[in-house]
Amino acid sequence: MFRSVLKAPITSTLRYQGIRQARSAAVPFVRFYSEEVKKSEGEAEAAKDENAAPQEKDEVTTLKEEIEKNKKDLAVFKDKYLRAVADFQNLQESTKREITKSKELALKSFAKDLLQTADTFDIALNTLEKDAAEPEKHTKEMKDLVEGVKITQNMFNNTLKRHGLERFEPVGEPFDPNVHEAVFEVPQPDKEAGSVFFVQQPGYYLNKRVLRPAKVGVVKGAE
Repeated sequence: MFRSVLKAPITSTLRYQGIRQARSAAVPFVRFYSEEVKKSEGEAEAAKDENAAPQEKDEVTTLKEEIEKNKKDLAVFKDKYLRAVADFQNLQESTKREITKSKELALKSFAKDLLQTADTFDIALNTLEKDAAEPEKHTKEMKDLVEGVKITQNMFNNTLKRHGLERFEPVGEPFDPNVHEAVFEVPQPDKEAGSVFFVQQPGYYLNKRVLRPAKVGVVKGAE
């Protein structure tokens, strides 16, 4: 019994020492394994960085190319936009000119028709004045009729003038082929050659432009 008691501690002691020796013997192996793992991980990280660098470079190049492409597209769209705006403005101006031209043509046509009425007033008044000058027709009724026609004619001419239609009779003015139409030429010793001495038909301006030239007689110069 005494031997068995002594034997148990000794056995335990030996087992404990064996375990410590085994652990101490295993430590260098663990350290060696850790260093190898770290080395492998470091190499893997380096290889990963080397592979990532060209990839990042390719992404930057791609982004630059996309930016350049977008700049070119923007320039094209901007040019198309400016051209479209210019075309639209030209269309607006052209439309305005066409509308103005159409209005002027319509007004011109209407004004020419009114000139026939104005000429009728002139013919009627000249006829009445000639009749009123005869002694047998020189009555109060004839005089009132002539005055009434004159008043009506003046009102009509004033209405035309308010709407841009203005009458002119160039007696005594130099002959101007732009606004006058020479019907005949007659020598007049007491008048300047080339001047207007008679108006056969008055002329008219429409908005400061010649609507109808005046038909006139011109003083003929010495040959």
